[in-house]
Amino acid sequence: MNTDLAHRKRFVITLGLLTAVAALTIDLSLPAIPAMVEALGTTVQRGQKIVGVFMIGMACGQIPAGLFADRYGRLPTLYVGLGIFAISATVAAMASDMELLLAARYVQGIGAASAIVLSRAIVRDVASGKDAARLMSLMTMIFTAAPVVAPTLGALLVATWDWRAPFIVIALCGFLIIFGVRANIPETHVSNVNEHPMRQLISSIREFFSHRQSVFGLLLIVLPPAGFMSIIAVSAALTVEIYGFSIRQYGLIFACAGISILAGSAANRWLVMRFDPVQLIGLGVGLILAASSQLAIIAWLDAAPFWWVWFSVCQFMFTIAILMSNATVLALDPLPRIAGVASSILGTLQNIMAATGALIGATIYDGSVRNAVLIMATVGLLTTIVFVLRPLIAPGDLVHHPDELARD
Repeated sequence: MNTDLAHRKRFVITLGLLTAVAALTIDLSLPAIPAMVEALGTTVQRGQKIVGVFMIGMACGQIPAGLFADRYGRLPTLYVGLGIFAISATVAAMASDMELLLAARYVQGIGAASAIVLSRAIVRDVASGKDAARLMSLMTMIFTAAPVVAPTLGALLVATWDWRAPFIVIALCGFLIIFGVRANIPETHVSNVNEHPMRQLISSIREFFSHRQSVFGLLLIVLPPAGFMSIIAVSAALTVEIYGFSIRQYGLIFACAGISILAGSAANRWLVMRFDPVQLIGLGVGLILAASSQLAIIAWLDAAPFWWVWFSVCQFMFTIAILMSNATVLALDPLPRIAGVASSILGTLQNIMAATGALIGATIYDGSVRNAVLIMATVGLLTTIVFVLRPLIAPGDLVHHPDELARD
């Protein structure tokens, strides 16, 4: 068994860095948007789409990454994906027009997909149940360093040099993570090439959707990202244009959202050893309902003190660490043999929703508080409805396979 890997610090830290690839890419570049828009002669709405197109690329890349990882192993897929990410990040840093930059960000998302998919699949390879939830929480604590540090660092880089500096740092991080994987992540999956790739993919997808528990977990995972990505996409405009904060202050304000996720991860790490995943999901849903209800009131009023807006956003982010970590474990637990494809299904639909939220958020933003928070309020309420309907979606006992882990 490879279960001892879950307790190796370097292994856990490297998995955390893999989960942080997307957050780092998005959050580090956000402070560059105003200067980038001016330098490339485009609009704020178009500039904000560097978030959405990256998420679309991630959505497109996850199914292939999951299938290749199940067929050929985790490490070969990681090396190819991270290589694509690092090279396209370099192109983005050197782009001279908005079209090339958006294209590079899309390809960058395809490469980053392998990191996101395989970080989850590797967790399922080496752990299950509460052990997997605890490992997910540790990884989340590591990955939340990105939204805490990245916006402040990005703002400092832009202020010290220019808008290209954050993109250069993203490219360098891509190459460094490749070396981290080589040093600290062993192969955790036995390759399986006995079946035609398309038949293998179809059978894996069918198996995923045959488990109602996995479908329930999937619904809880895919909705919240549309909310928090919508607010991330317009966060610079919200804080700078509407409330009049500076770019430097924006970095610190945005870091509060990352700290909220970190606090939620720390709480979840303690809670997973004392409560079962469904109980913790219920707690997360209760918190997300409280946050989204406040945001719905703010949207109805179309005005609110900034502290109230950002407190509600941070409460939503705190919930993410509890809700999504446990829902991911719940969804993957019945599927140890197809963890790669299962993780890619979760990630693909999650990123489609996230990209949709980011693109709609950027499109409908009109300088009003209402349109800035409307999507986050809506998806929080929809998540609550999904949880209430659990007896219809996933009735009966939960499936748990503690002995079906990856073998050396």
